[in-house]
Amino acid sequence: MIKLVHKEVWAFDAEWVPDPLSGRLAYSLGEEVPDEEVVAAMWRHGGATADNPRPYLKTVLCRVVSVAFVRRRDCGDGRIELDLRSIPATGGVAIPEGELLTLFLGALGKRKPQLVGFNSSSADLPILMQRSMVHALRHKEFCERPEKPWLGADYFARYSDWHLDLREIVGSWGKSSPSLHEIATVCGIPGKMGTAGEDVVEMWRSGDVRSIVEYNEFDALTTYLVWLRLAHLCGHFSDQQFTAEQLFLETLLEDRGGQEGGAHLLRYLEQWRRLRALRDGEAVVGS
Repeated sequence: MIKLVHKEVWAFDAEWVPDPLSGRLAYSLGEEVPDEEVVAAMWRHGGATADNPRPYLKTVLCRVVSVAFVRRRDCGDGRIELDLRSIPATGGVAIPEGELLTLFLGALGKRKPQLVGFNSSSADLPILMQRSMVHALRHKEFCERPEKPWLGADYFARYSDWHLDLREIVGSWGKSSPSLHEIATVCGIPGKMGTAGEDVVEMWRSGDVRSIVEYNEFDALTTYLVWLRLAHLCGHFSDQQFTAEQLFLETLLEDRGGQEGGAHLLRYLEQWRRLRALRDGEAVVGS
């Protein structure tokens, strides 16, 4: 389970779309072939069928378009700092993939937080590494590994305390392994709110970066709340601390939701309160 909670925790999520240039290179398609046909070929090579026309593509063939994370920092004097960040920022415009990767991985290497994701060992972390290689980026601080586990941050050691993949912890990849949406909603936490991962492609094609970032932030918030519940299960938070930690996030959502471009966070908060009331009501009825 979770052995410890570090002073700084980042619960993150990344979004990506098929990259036509990578498809051209991988499948020897000329420049005269339109991007739409290149992407269609990528899906065919990925095993597209009538029932599943857009299969999951190998991450190296995709472009990272957004990364979002909830940052929790224990200041050591009883104060907890909580923030929600995204690259690009909410309401912003698309930025070059290399710049996005440099901003996120550079900050990770400098801050060295405990990294929390869902399916991140098999998807999010590999694509960040693979696409960094594509752009010939150098991130020594993020990639460096200590000689012994207790001597420093290590995001690549199996079952490392520095990188927690919640899906591995709660499901162990067996038949009982839930999706993020499933475990979240059953716990009274918002899951997918009208948008799913496959919708990101169309949002990208239409230039709707704002909606991609908002969706990305939803998943980061959900990942954080699932981590918080698991950390409470493991005894790292008392019942009173667990309640207080949830209130910290509610306050953040209220504050940020009242700012320009933050209306989606109020929708998330409303859904969270609604699901939590249903969950709590069931607990009262069944007690």
